[in-house]
Amino acid sequence: MPEATFAVLMLVILGWAVVSDRLARWNVTGPMVFTVFGFVLANQDWGPLTVDVEAPSIHLLAELTLALLLFSDAARVNLSTLRHDIGVPARLLGIGLPLTIVLGSLVAAWLFRDFSWALAGFVGAALAPTDAALSAQVINDERIPTRVRRALNVESGLNDGIVTPIVVFTLAVAAGELEGEEASATAIQPVLELAIGVLVGLVIGFVAAKLIAFASRRSWVLPGARRLATLAAAVGSFAVAGTVGGNGFIAAFIAGMVFGAALPREVVDPAEVSEFPELLGEVLSLAVWFLFGAALLPVVIEYFSVWTLVYAALSLTVIRLLPVAIGMLGTGQDRATVLFIGWFGPRGLASVVFALLAIEELGPSSAAGPAIAAVAFTVLVSVIIHGVTAGPIGRRYGSGHTEVGPAVAAPRARRQSHR
Repeated sequence: MPEATFAVLMLVILGWAVVSDRLARWNVTGPMVFTVFGFVLANQDWGPLTVDVEAPSIHLLAELTLALLLFSDAARVNLSTLRHDIGVPARLLGIGLPLTIVLGSLVAAWLFRDFSWALAGFVGAALAPTDAALSAQVINDERIPTRVRRALNVESGLNDGIVTPIVVFTLAVAAGELEGEEASATAIQPVLELAIGVLVGLVIGFVAAKLIAFASRRSWVLPGARRLATLAAAVGSFAVAGTVGGNGFIAAFIAGMVFGAALPREVVDPAEVSEFPELLGEVLSLAVWFLFGAALLPVVIEYFSVWTLVYAALSLTVIRLLPVAIGMLGTGQDRATVLFIGWFGPRGLASVVFALLAIEELGPSSAAGPAIAAVAFTVLVSVIIHGVTAGPIGRRYGSGHTEVGPAVAAPRARRQSHR
């Protein structure tokens, strides 16, 4: 990223940060602000700033951002607390998420007749993860039952890590198809990368948690050093996996889960040690939204069609609501709760990074461009409508389902005021 672009981005972050609460009262979120600034200031046709979306540094920034958020989100899931209310999150992840991927892929293949099965699968998988940070007015509203807020947070914290292997696999196959290679040959590599990533994540996550706990018990750690150690574990899992031929995203996600489970909570508070990785991921995420406006919105404009609009509308309604409704069968939730959970499934940062990965792997070619545009446009619509409706719909639902309880300790809700 050129120095001028970096300098302007930092000034925009400073300016937004000091008025973020005021903007939030008007339902204006950070992603909205940085998407607009990216599109206006760094558009390749008229913008005074330069952003080369194909530059390795841009892709590294996007990938590192997702890796940090995957680690932090996974590490924050308190399994002991969740065990008492696992039903709804488990159904959302175990039933709703797979159905969303399948339904989204089938609809993409139906609407975009030129898509291969791999491209359709990429679109369906890339838009399956949710981002509760885009509707954190809901997550932080204690008038809404705790079980509902926790379900939305746990779902958004884990579904991007679960979906990542599918996205990587479909991109590898699609890239092979564009290059004329056999699908069977291109499918082997992602599986191997997945296995290596899991192994790296298991080792680094477990060793890091035990080392931090061991040193903390003996007062070997300087104030703040545990945060640095956690950041090193998050970045290290991603970097080591990439160095040895594994998938860095999977490694970061697995490392976060193992780290959170292996860290003795009576010795070290996971919220404390995850603060630095979250803060860095938060700043980087604003930069990614800037890139979204600069690099992906022009792709949307170039490849936009009526089917792009139709797919976005279906993705944010039927493709989300129907799997949620099926997954919630037998849970005893009323219709309003099912609709509420189904509606607040905003597409966010993970989908943006997946779209940037698609540009890296496939390029904005005539074949891949419509797929990237479908993902980016759906995210754009989601950022607007979920950001605007979070407060009003949350208040309306909460007024009829009041259950004041403890704050929901989930990763993305805590980052909401910044993202």
